[in-house]
Amino acid sequence: MKVLVTGSNGLLGQKLTDYYKTRTDIELIATARGEDRYADKTGYTYQTLDITNETEVKAVIAQYKPDVVINTAAMTNVDACESDHEGCDALNVYAVKYLVDACNLNQVHLVHLSTDFIFDGTHGPVLETEVPKPLSYYGNSKLKAEEFIQANSKSWAILRTVLVYGVVNDMSRSNIVLWAKTNLEQGKTLNVVGDQFRTPTLAEDLAQGCVLAADKKAQGIYNISGSDFMSVFDLVYRVAAYFNLDKSLLNLSTSEGIKQPAKRPPITGFIIDKATKELGYKPHTFEQGLAIVAQQLSETSTK
Repeated sequence: MKVLVTGSNGLLGQKLTDYYKTRTDIELIATARGEDRYADKTGYTYQTLDITNETEVKAVIAQYKPDVVINTAAMTNVDACESDHEGCDALNVYAVKYLVDACNLNQVHLVHLSTDFIFDGTHGPVLETEVPKPLSYYGNSKLKAEEFIQANSKSWAILRTVLVYGVVNDMSRSNIVLWAKTNLEQGKTLNVVGDQFRTPTLAEDLAQGCVLAADKKAQGIYNISGSDFMSVFDLVYRVAAYFNLDKSLLNLSTSEGIKQPAKRPPITGFIIDKATKELGYKPHTFEQGLAIVAQQLSETSTK
């Protein structure tokens, strides 16, 4: 089987490269904007691709004719989306339309990544059947993409996820676990919200979900996240506890107390029973995820 991954320089993209390089039955085409940032460039093909360029999208998919496209590329900085509507729409809405059209033309199954931020967060964890009601421009852009896929794609799976964390060699941006660990190690006081609740997702687990959906050419919407439901404050507290860092540096705050340009849904998190039963998805516990991050950080520091 031939799999093409967009956004291969990102956290999830690199985890997918990690995995697919071990599979002799898979031919991987990794694509991203700019240079390939993956360390060991053997065992797969790299192709530059700007998914906001419709001509490029059609040409690359027609050239490689993959069986599956996994679209991990997106503008995920929620506050940046609030101020740059044009950039957000280009990556999160129009690029998805180009991918759907190109996949339809070439009989390709599309696996698309979405988010818990399509919900208003009045309660959680939620099922796949929950009615979306985004609070932010980012959430709205991701919902538009979902709606377009459902209305127009011939073969598709949408994987929704929550608060992804993990580590790769060349990080373009941080995530909440690394942010908490780094700042606490530096002795910085952190104001952390206690009124937002999530099911944080290890990047390896999200990659596992993508692979399972690609292998089975799964159809429909699936929740792919961790199974541990916690407040963001509890998450950071557990990071501090795991790495033996000073918990007195943590200040319990509220969403109101931390001014952020984009509104966040207070309570999300996912019920993952559908993915567990239909795909065979099995996420790590949060502490197991932290152990994997710790191991990878120690390996990176010794290189």
